[in-house]
Amino acid sequence: MIIDSHAHVMLPTHRQLKLMEDANIDCTILFTSTIHPETATSIDDLEKELNNLYDILNGIKNPLQERIRAIEELAEIMKENPAKFIGFGSIPFGLSYNENLEWIERYILANNFRGIGELTPGTGQVTQMAPLFLASQEMGNLPLWVHTFAPLNFEDIKELIFLAKKYPMIPLIFGHLGGIHWLDTLKAVRNIQNIYLDLSATFTTIAPSFAIREFPERTLFSSDAPYCLPLTARTIIEQITSDRHILEQVLGGNISRLLNI
Repeated sequence: MIIDSHAHVMLPTHRQLKLMEDANIDCTILFTSTIHPETATSIDDLEKELNNLYDILNGIKNPLQERIRAIEELAEIMKENPAKFIGFGSIPFGLSYNENLEWIERYILANNFRGIGELTPGTGQVTQMAPLFLASQEMGNLPLWVHTFAPLNFEDIKELIFLAKKYPMIPLIFGHLGGIHWLDTLKAVRNIQNIYLDLSATFTTIAPSFAIREFPERTLFSSDAPYCLPLTARTIIEQITSDRHILEQVLGGNISRLLNI
């Protein structure tokens, strides 16, 4: 089974399904989206969508209500396409342990989501995630998917590694492979079995190439759609991986085992 392990809700849904069909992808792990840049037909339209995101981040729009709306949107799309989509649900950043438990029960488990993410801490904020790790552990060791590209630096990534070691039963997915810090990240996670490496948003093919070579059982193919086409993302993996068994694991086997699909 070919599984895109990280993509965002795209509208209309039939367009996302067509992109999956074009790439021969059987199932997509779908994440919420508070904006829809794929609907833009001009630079002005794209800027408008991005400004909506900035308004949420700056508190002009209510980020909590926008997050809940996006979760409801994802849940509905999953119900309409149960064979094609599995969900990861978002969560507000910086909640207390009890607040995390309440949110997970109400918005993650109630919607049959398999994990939590995309988590987007700012630089210097990773330590605030400790209550979420504890809550995830309490609620069944739900996988956590963390954006590790900018604005995170390698000190932030080391904080994530510390939390992974402290909570070894929680699968921690490093979204985007550590960004520009991919080489230091690969060296740092060598012996930490609960850290998985998402291969999307790659700016050089040498990064996923060495990630797969070093960690064939912990690397995960994904498109990060709509920011990359699924077929393009799959083609990159197939171009850099010649071993058919390893290719099968990266393109679906690894995430399938992780999420018991």
